[in-house]
Amino acid sequence: MHFVSQWDMNHHQRHVTRYSKLGFAGNSEPSFTIPTVVAVNESFLDQSEQCSSANWLAQYNAGVMADLDFFIGDEALSHFKSSGLYSLRSPIRHGQVNDWDTMERFWQQSIFNYLRCNPEEHYFLLTDSPVSTPESRECMGEIMFETFNVPGLYISVQSVLSLSAGFAYLKSLSEEDSEDSVSDMTGVVVDIGDGAPHIVPVVNGYVIGSSIKSFPLSGSDVTQFVMQLLQERGELLPPDDALDIARRVKETYCYTPSDIVKEFKKHDSKPSKYIKQWSAIKPKTGVPYTIDVGYERFLGPEIFFHPEMYSADFSTPLPELIDSCVQSAPIDTRRALYKNIVLSGGTTMFKDFHKRLQNNIKKIVDERVAETNAHHRVEVKPVEVNVVTHPIQSYAVWFGGSVAASSHEFFEVLPHKGRLRGAWSKHLPNKHRFQRNVLKF
Repeated sequence: MHFVSQWDMNHHQRHVTRYSKLGFAGNSEPSFTIPTVVAVNESFLDQSEQCSSANWLAQYNAGVMADLDFFIGDEALSHFKSSGLYSLRSPIRHGQVNDWDTMERFWQQSIFNYLRCNPEEHYFLLTDSPVSTPESRECMGEIMFETFNVPGLYISVQSVLSLSAGFAYLKSLSEEDSEDSVSDMTGVVVDIGDGAPHIVPVVNGYVIGSSIKSFPLSGSDVTQFVMQLLQERGELLPPDDALDIARRVKETYCYTPSDIVKEFKKHDSKPSKYIKQWSAIKPKTGVPYTIDVGYERFLGPEIFFHPEMYSADFSTPLPELIDSCVQSAPIDTRRALYKNIVLSGGTTMFKDFHKRLQNNIKKIVDERVAETNAHHRVEVKPVEVNVVTHPIQSYAVWFGGSVAASSHEFFEVLPHKGRLRGAWSKHLPNKHRFQRNVLKF
């Protein structure tokens, strides 16, 4: 079997991080989804520093214990909250790995404790951010080959896997066999999770790096905004669990309205119908409590269409940024890009999010076409705008990697340990264009 993992390159904010997805190729869902955090016992590190240079044995033993005493994922969060001995570290910030020692520890626990496999017997496929640096990917390859001694490694761009995942899923539902798969690997991937959202145009399986757009607001910002709205309205949230409550409220009740003004009127006219209640028990005192969830239901996701509501530093709505991304791509690819706008990431799963996005982009494009027709007195063919949505878009990157790693051609293009420095990607067959986005080590 082949090991497939999605270690998303996202930031860590207030101990809330994007999740890593781990599993084996051929599965439809990841085996594990865990927070990308590591809890390290600082007492051993302090002891190691305090030991005199003469007592080298005590210093050595302290260093060994510090290397062994750490936890990842939910266990890390649990030990961090229950004990004052552990500090929480996130190896990834703002889409880039900034602590390779912590990242290596995270990989170690993921492989041996969660997947319980021998890395020397499995081929690995890792996903990476489209804006990651070549040096970062080379470090990933060095650790996987030299530390874990994997027989083969493949690093793929997340947006390309998202595009192929959407195509594979929709094709599985269709009885028609399409021979032209090249056009299906052209589209705009809107990847929005808990951190580091990107809008990435892909043409025939190749990422157009110069047209990639970054959106500063993510799922964690929606959570923060929901928590802020609840607190400003006077809801009594337990301080320790306020962020977690806001996240659960977001995932349970939030949706995207077609018109925010009409939505306010609906809530004001029939509050009993639209206001929901969230009930829970305070963890420390055991006292039950209930909070009302009203405007937060639709105001949370609204920051993607009116970002000035949440941030004074950014005011460009998501539909305008997607349109700008397509307009910066080569002119002969724009119609195909508008026709295949693929959503990826859990934050794109809000109810009616894709409908609102498609309508707003369509409005921008139609206005441009109408202006062109009036100004130049020509008849420009209408541009088709289609936002693709499917049930697996919350883990589309992982599913795309699972499909790619389970294909028969996977081993033909896979670099092996002895070829780490070779120009292996020059010899990839054209029919695997979507796999050529992997960095040459």
